[in-house]
Amino acid sequence: MQPLYERYRPRTFADVVGQDKAVSTLKAHAQRGGFRGQAVWISGISGSGKTTLARIIAETVADPFFVREYASADQLVPSELDELDRLGNLTAWGIGGRAVIINEAHGLRQAALRRLLGMIEPVPPKTVYVFTTTWDGEDALFDGIDAGPLLSRCIPIRLTNQGLAQAFAARVQWIAQTEGMDGKPLSEYVKLAQKCKNNCRAMLQAVEAGVMKD
Repeated sequence: MQPLYERYRPRTFADVVGQDKAVSTLKAHAQRGGFRGQAVWISGISGSGKTTLARIIAETVADPFFVREYASADQLVPSELDELDRLGNLTAWGIGGRAVIINEAHGLRQAALRRLLGMIEPVPPKTVYVFTTTWDGEDALFDGIDAGPLLSRCIPIRLTNQGLAQAFAARVQWIAQTEGMDGKPLSEYVKLAQKCKNNCRAMLQAVEAGVMKD
């Protein structure tokens, strides 16, 4: 059985909580012409919705079979980059696009970065690249290598860490109630959000461990 954070992961922009500004920006971009031929850079604290938004973007472009997701940029070995380059201009079935999600993008190394710059300049017209990283990771990336040319080719989406405790508390309480794992008032979920540093994934893992039952 999937963990709660996967079972209840938002599937549409409308389902995302706590990131109104980022969602509004992404929805406007989708309405103006979509994400094909684009690269998107999403940064924020852990558990704030980076991968969720990346997957929603991907699903506007490609059927699931044509979405390639990497847990970390460390997985982008030369052979994998060769494959991405090869696939970039191939026709896909279904809605016709392809999507590449690269999580933990701060793990990029100089050789992979140089190769990616060539692959997204320009991004193939039927493909979207989505990079996700934490703020700390983003800062470390800039300290180690010159990632500026890559970021300048991306739509920047910076997630907020403000106001998340209340938004995540309400969402997590609803999930706990749905799953029969609730026994605490909303105020206790706010405290849980603060304890978990506004990491919704960590909150749901705590609920699954039974901490919100009477």
